Amino acid sequence: MLHYYDTNLPPHLRALKDEIEGYAREYGLDFFETIFEVVDADDLNEIAAYGGFPTRYPHWSFGMQYEELNKSYSYGLSKIYEMVINNDPCYAYLMRSNHVVDQKLVMAHVYGHCDFFKNNAYFAHTNRKMMDEIANHAARIRSYVERFGEDEVESFLDRCLSLEDLIDIHSVAIKRREDNKRFDFNQNTTDTSVEPVQRVKTKSYMDEFINSTRFQRADQEEAKKQAKEQTPQSFPDRPEKDILLFLLEHAPLKAWQADILSIVRDEAYYFMPQGQTKILNEGWASYWHSTIMTQKVLHPSEVLDYADHHSGTMAMSGGRLNPYKLGIELLRDIEFRWNTGRFGPEYEACDDLEKKRKWNLNLGLGRQKIFEVRLIHNDITFIDTFLTPEFCMQHKLFSFAYVDNPGQYVIESREFQKIKQRLLFSLTNFGKPWIYVINGNHRNRGELLLKHMHNGVDLKLAPAMDTLANIQYLWGRPVHLETVLDGKPYLLSFDGTEHTSKPIGETDESKNKSTSKTR
Repeated sequence: MLHYYDTNLPPHLRALKDEIEGYAREYGLDFFETIFEVVDADDLNEIAAYGGFPTRYPHWSFGMQYEELNKSYSYGLSKIYEMVINNDPCYAYLMRSNHVVDQKLVMAHVYGHCDFFKNNAYFAHTNRKMMDEIANHAARIRSYVERFGEDEVESFLDRCLSLEDLIDIHSVAIKRREDNKRFDFNQNTTDTSVEPVQRVKTKSYMDEFINSTRFQRADQEEAKKQAKEQTPQSFPDRPEKDILLFLLEHAPLKAWQADILSIVRDEAYYFMPQGQTKILNEGWASYWHSTIMTQKVLHPSEVLDYADHHSGTMAMSGGRLNPYKLGIELLRDIEFRWNTGRFGPEYEACDDLEKKRKWNLNLGLGRQKIFEVRLIHNDITFIDTFLTPEFCMQHKLFSFAYVDNPGQYVIESREFQKIKQRLLFSLTNFGKPWIYVINGNHRNRGELLLKHMHNGVDLKLAPAMDTLANIQYLWGRPVHLETVLDGKPYLLSFDGTEHTSKPIGETDESKNKSTSKTR
């Protein structure tokens, strides 16, 4: 039975909200109007499973995520303190059962996120009315379910969601090509590949009949047709990373299928900046909740509870890097360095370690600098620009790797360059492989050729084959993927019935021996 309750802020939380918002603006934070709603733990887990949008379209994967979050909360393994949405106005959800000190912390944290959403360059392209857009997406998908059946729509949606990472994360800032147009009404466009039809020399009174415009046009169209048949069509002109866009433009999809694929692609681009800025975004919000709580709104009786909950959020654990901890500590390090002048050629050229340790020019530029960092950086540029050997030593960072003997993870290196390389490598493209469309008419058969940009890590074959199968379903013709396995170039293929894998450049004799097939 559904239980309805009031999600508006109670009077004491509304007073706290107004107070904390005032402090945030005093510090220079700039954010959209923020609407807080107070919900039960079960409802907050449900909202989180939908990616923060309670009006999102129904799908079994959201139910699976809800079960995982709900069980983890029930067993005391995890707890969602806050959920905030990049929108105008911003929507934030508070858990009803949280203590007042937790609600203060969450509100201050939320205002940090809202400021980041509004001002960071990587969020500039996002739809600021996404709450309404998500609801529209859900209404369209539900209408397709009613018209074509739940099984067919959900099956197609499964395939689209498995491909949602195959987008070009940099295309929002770089125009790689002209917009593709289905119809071209430019009357001045001429095709120079076909030679003009020769006019026959004749008497003036016979010219109208012999050199008839109608017959000339027919001859020219026939010449164009023959030239088109003789010349193999290869596209795109250059490798295309946005595979979803390529499929939307060229795959033989029905109207409702193309609409669902466009929905998945639009939402993938909306959520993309959150993955690109996870460390910096969480670090920025944590910096401001720490600043506002410790300097403004924390009551002496709440210090221990705050310290306990804040330290729990910042805690590091084996096997993973805490984005909250790395982000806040790196921002604090930047603030300290720019306050004391520990940057620039003069500081870098200093060889006296004792002098560098006591270096302090009292510039006071730290706060200004971190606002600049918030404005223009993502995680990769943030770490690449500001991670220093001193920071790694201070926080005891190291890289680790798996060793077959003794069969466990061990510390690989404490060298700065190795640590930085590992960090940047894990963040590039969210750790996902780079896949490009090379040819949409491979072998002049309408087959699709993809290429994996190999960066030292081989593809996992099982997911790669499943992805090929889903792309083939949308493309309707065989799909091929060039990659590297164990140091050798391979071609993975799927024709709709079976998978094949063969080395590239092999002879016909070795082809029969080395080609593997799976159904």
